[in-house]
Amino acid sequence: MSHRREYEIAFVGLKPGDHEFSYEITDKFFEPYQEQDFANCKAQVKLKLEKNNGFMMLKFDVDGKVEVICDRCGNTLPIQLWDEFNLVVKMVDEPEMMNEREEDPDVYYISKTESHLDVAEWIYEFINLSIPMQKMCKDDEIGGPQCNTEVLEKLKKMEEDAKLSSNSLWKGLDQFKDLQ
Repeated sequence: MSHRREYEIAFVGLKPGDHEFSYEITDKFFEPYQEQDFANCKAQVKLKLEKNNGFMMLKFDVDGKVEVICDRCGNTLPIQLWDEFNLVVKMVDEPEMMNEREEDPDVYYISKTESHLDVAEWIYEFINLSIPMQKMCKDDEIGGPQCNTEVLEKLKKMEEDAKLSSNSLWKGLDQFKDLQ
């Protein structure tokens, strides 16, 4: 994994209180990672860091767009990103042990001797979490200009064929329906 300094925050030099950071994320950001399930990422991540004694509160606001492959028809589908994530970063003596024991995914530990906070992994994770698991257009948009009508017709035919074949499979059981 490459080391990217633009995603490091030198929090030691920050005064206690609120600080804001902004990141423009494109496909270039994801190059060090494995291949993604999306393309043409144009995301804005705003980070509000509240520095306190011994801990920091981080609030990530993810906004923007990516293009995914529709689960229904296989065409490219634009998805709007919009999500918020909160994270508490605590400064302790033994961060590795504390991170292993911590059950809350929204709490992370760093060493008291740390001076920088690398937020690239969190940005990567939060953008991926902003993309829905099921990637399909809304029901009222099915068959619209972004849909692959040929695939939709084949799916409809397969659905009708499945109904016909399932009816014939259980047809002989109709005679037992009214017996008690």
